Amino acid sequence: MRHVRTAARALLAAGLLVSGTLAGASPAAAAAAPTALPASDYTLTADYHRYDALNSALVSTLGTSAVHTVMENANHQRQALPSSFSVAGLSTGFRFDDGDDSDCQSFPQGITTSRDAVGTANSGNYDGHQLVLVSWYTKDGCNGAQQRSRITLADWDATYPNTYRKILLVEPTGTAAAPDFKDIPIHAGGVSWYGDYLYVADTGRGMRVFDMRKILNTDSGGTADQIGRQSGTVYYAHNYAYVLPQVGTITSHTPPGKDLVWSSVSLDRVSKSIVMTEYTCQADCTDYPNRPPRAVRFPFEAGATTFAATTTAGQALQLPWYKLNGVASHNGRWWFNSSGQKKLYYWTPTAGPATFAWVSGGESLSYWEDTTNPDLLWSLQEPAGGRNVFAVTQATYGGG
Repeated sequence: MRHVRTAARALLAAGLLVSGTLAGASPAAAAAAPTALPASDYTLTADYHRYDALNSALVSTLGTSAVHTVMENANHQRQALPSSFSVAGLSTGFRFDDGDDSDCQSFPQGITTSRDAVGTANSGNYDGHQLVLVSWYTKDGCNGAQQRSRITLADWDATYPNTYRKILLVEPTGTAAAPDFKDIPIHAGGVSWYGDYLYVADTGRGMRVFDMRKILNTDSGGTADQIGRQSGTVYYAHNYAYVLPQVGTITSHTPPGKDLVWSSVSLDRVSKSIVMTEYTCQADCTDYPNRPPRAVRFPFEAGATTFAATTTAGQALQLPWYKLNGVASHNGRWWFNSSGQKKLYYWTPTAGPATFAWVSGGESLSYWEDTTNPDLLWSLQEPAGGRNVFAVTQATYGGG
């Protein structure tokens, strides 16, 4: 792994709460903890074949590029983390190029890696590359409405250059005789890569599913506003050379009045599940619910990287923390990132809660398993001008 950094100075400034109390504060100040909710209230229905006919036609018309081909054509240069960036347990990371770092229309949200996709085998390489994947949403102006979403694939292997490539997320439309696609205007607040499938949070619905084996080739010409089929076999995608078409949907179901807000998702490879959490406010929010948030775990079908046709949650929690942008779970342990509080919360049923100082503008979390080095937590920052993608040693935030 490249750009590995020591962080002794940051470790001294962790500002952590241990077992629910601030180091040096009164141990009588007990912290609130998550409480169990009825898991049976939360179910998913999965459809991995909704767009089969359209996708077959698109693949036949446009052709596909494997992930290794996309990365051989990566055209953006990632940068090292700035020396001013500091967080306890910092291990490594990068920053996007200047254009993406300062873009007032596009915002990074979710994070996952090829370690999620394939585990630790072969150093976590997917199609020959160790990768960090970030989801973004784009507005139609600096203060406009959501217009589309994309991912970036960043090489994270000393064998390859420090580059990344953008891929537009699209929804298939049209007919099998004249296949087309359109933008997906979702927040893409969380993303999980498992096997060949990419699961992207769709705030009010559940998740959209993409297949990393189906990256389509498009014409990077045209104008920046052109999307989809123009004439014959000419397809534009806002000047993107690659698009990733949706293959399916994961739809969330709850009893009346208990709808989930899919703000962030993350993969737990140990329990073979996806966990999600909600961004909510304690009070005075107009764009988000004013109530305690929840976290819910949904298991994959046994031996598969897909959900069954119907899936009942394996665990549901009501949380005492608010403005949560990120969640991770691994081996019975949970982490929650609050951008509003600049805190990273850690919890297990046996050890109870702990709270750590965290970065401003923090977004999603992803757990990075390692067989020879310490396990990591990957995260990122959203604000323009400070979009650091970084990994910290997991043990700094909650032990083994």
